[in-house]
Amino acid sequence: MDLYIPLFVAVPLGGAFLSAIIGHFLKRFGRIFTSVILAFLTGLSLFLIFTVREPLVLKVGGWELLGKIPIAIYMVIDGLSIYMLLIINLIGFLSAFYSISYMKKFTAENNYYTLFCIMTAGMNGVVISGDIFNIYVFMEMAAISSYALVAFGIEKEELEASFKYQVLGGMSSLFILLGIGLLYWSTSTLNIADVSRIIFSNGKSELIIFAQVILLAGFGLKAAMIPFHAWLPDAHSSAPSPISSMLSGVLIKAIGAYVILRLFFNMFAITYDVSLVITIIGTLSMVTGVLLAIGQWDIKRLLAYHSISQMGYVILGVGIGMLVLAKNGDRSVATLSIAGGLFHLFNHAVFKGLLFLNAGAVEYETGIRDMKKLGGLSEKMPVTASTSLSASMSISGIPPFNGFFSKLIIIIAAIQAGYYVLSILAVFVSIITLASFLKVQRFTFFNKKSSGLESSGISVREVPFTMCFSMIFLAVLCIVLSLMIIPSVREIILTPAVDVLVNAGKYSATVLGY
Repeated sequence: MDLYIPLFVAVPLGGAFLSAIIGHFLKRFGRIFTSVILAFLTGLSLFLIFTVREPLVLKVGGWELLGKIPIAIYMVIDGLSIYMLLIINLIGFLSAFYSISYMKKFTAENNYYTLFCIMTAGMNGVVISGDIFNIYVFMEMAAISSYALVAFGIEKEELEASFKYQVLGGMSSLFILLGIGLLYWSTSTLNIADVSRIIFSNGKSELIIFAQVILLAGFGLKAAMIPFHAWLPDAHSSAPSPISSMLSGVLIKAIGAYVILRLFFNMFAITYDVSLVITIIGTLSMVTGVLLAIGQWDIKRLLAYHSISQMGYVILGVGIGMLVLAKNGDRSVATLSIAGGLFHLFNHAVFKGLLFLNAGAVEYETGIRDMKKLGGLSEKMPVTASTSLSASMSISGIPPFNGFFSKLIIIIAAIQAGYYVLSILAVFVSIITLASFLKVQRFTFFNKKSSGLESSGISVREVPFTMCFSMIFLAVLCIVLSLMIIPSVREIILTPAVDVLVNAGKYSATVLGY
């Protein structure tokens, strides 16, 4: 079973290689092949969710422990890894399928699909790595591909956004590499489980604490958390819409939020101070992001700011769980809060991915992103309008959509943990989010009086099948994922991921085997 693990990196890398070569001779090869391999990886992720009950560990090269020292490169799949792999490859498949029609208006399609596969391989690699340096290597693979994809339109706006993204991304990479160097200097190992074992044996030094601060800043920048968010609005709004969907739906989670969770639960000991910092960052992101979004009229820029806000909910939920665990509080409350955060992480990937695809469909037909110049599209683009309404209700936390249940769990956990101000802020942000997306619906799809489309002579119709399919699929998921509130469903998909974080101390013994 552990031989399935490297497929998550090898298959998309092979896809990139074949797309780069065969795509020169068969123009449509990359379009179809990228969707096929991501559909395969999505199916493999689902297979592992239903079959894997214990963590899988692959020691690359077959190298066993030398004494008690891990000398192999470890690839690890546990409940949290599988959960993330499903999100990455599902959103990747739907974005790639959407791209079949969307990217026809761009030149160098072959390069696009090659970069898309490399970015996916990098994100998958981050999730399955049990070695902090290889997390860095795969993270750079995904990040460098995303820099090129943000600039794929080669207009002034795209190039400027990509440059800003590269500069801040390079700074975050330097922070991360410095943190890894400090850890290696202090522990003489790069294996996450082994670092954890040594820290627990020897206790924390000032060097380890400094490394924590550096790594939190570096990965916080990758996750675009406040105050590390400056690159995100430009990058997400300038990229082609399927890439915006990937950046917001999975990239900031895979190379940012996921690594923070993995390191600060499974490698470092959970402390009150770090937990408080993470919770404050999540709260600031949640509130500031929505306040910055409410005044935006560029539809993609508005969605980009909401990515910051909604990821704030994820970090807030996990942060409250960390605070409860750090104070040796009620573990059931910590479990509930972390479950809410991870549930919202999946929900955000779905509804925000859908919203960016909706924005791409509008721009594809009208060439306009300014909501003041749009209106009356609900009659001409019924699939886009109806799926956008579903996603808007979901992100705003309206029942019975999935966003309602994950936000409700986070709010209930905050109340049970005694953090009443945080629960009030979470409700407040949800109300402002609803107001923001009512504006989107009104000015984009229903308000004919504000529309200049008819006078400009732009002919608008529904987008092609591949784009409609991805939007409809994600809209259905906005309802279907609500079923995770049912215990029997939650036990299969969400609970194994939550257990990895709540029972953080078991990670080292499970991976190393002693």
